[in-house]
Amino acid sequence: MAALSEKEAEAYLDARPRYPIDWYKKIAARTQDHKFAWDVGTGNGQAAIGLVEHYENVVATDINEAQLKRAIKHSRISYHHTPKTMSEDEMVALIGGENSMDLIVAAQAVHFFDLTTFYNVAKRVLRKEGGLIAVWVYNDIIISPEIDPIMKSLVDSTLPFRTPIMNLAFDSYNTLPFPFESIGMGSEGKPVRLDIPHKLSLKGFIGFLKSWQPAMKAKEQGVELVDEDLITKFEEAWGDENQVKDVYYKAHMIVGKIPEMRSEFDKVTEDSNTDNLLQTDVGRKQERRQSSDEEKRQSKKQNTSEDEAC
Repeated sequence: MAALSEKEAEAYLDARPRYPIDWYKKIAARTQDHKFAWDVGTGNGQAAIGLVEHYENVVATDINEAQLKRAIKHSRISYHHTPKTMSEDEMVALIGGENSMDLIVAAQAVHFFDLTTFYNVAKRVLRKEGGLIAVWVYNDIIISPEIDPIMKSLVDSTLPFRTPIMNLAFDSYNTLPFPFESIGMGSEGKPVRLDIPHKLSLKGFIGFLKSWQPAMKAKEQGVELVDEDLITKFEEAWGDENQVKDVYYKAHMIVGKIPEMRSEFDKVTEDSNTDNLLQTDVGRKQERRQSSDEEKRQSKKQNTSEDEAC
């Protein structure tokens, strides 16, 4: 994620939703142990706080220092700044070492990563037995029939300014490479669809829009998408400026594990079983043909006997 200013980070914190408790329960129930979890791209610690209810220790990392300064503190969460200059070996050592993490979570973050580097590190630190990696993104917000069409117009206006990593998010992670084995909670190319309920004020919503990555990217190129005219439209559609609305973020999740490595013996055994199966099928077909031929000969013999008797 691009570095946010102090003011933008504060607005981002106000608008970002808390992820449902049920998500953590379901994922934690599938990991073998509950000693260590890594929240990568933690931002202000939203996911880390959810993880610490199920794991003894949470390591939370982010490239953005402004976000980390506002991270939600907890005695069993250790926050670390991870600059781009950090090597894979340094990252592995910082997180906890090889084969150390029961769960890795990248919440609203993985599309910002160098995927090759991240997946290399993830495969090294994730426990080979019983460890899981979960990634999710929310890419749309449902507020009201009056506000939603204005939001859609804003989303459409970001198209010329989107980067390939942003498109991964807008595409609901359907095109996200995910080199891990599915456990039935989404898979590469087929994320599971979820909703995140949230309460949002008008001030928080406008702050969210101003700190929204596509809008910030457009601003870097001299285009102010969230201008005063647009803000006025949202204010009019919102109604009472003091009203806190129930909104829903549309989310998409994939959970996986390290693919099981098959030995050469397993492969040979599987090939042998396949050959035996094929041979059995061929044998059965031959038996059926032989039986059919024998029946024809018996039938012909019987007919000949009947003719002779006549």
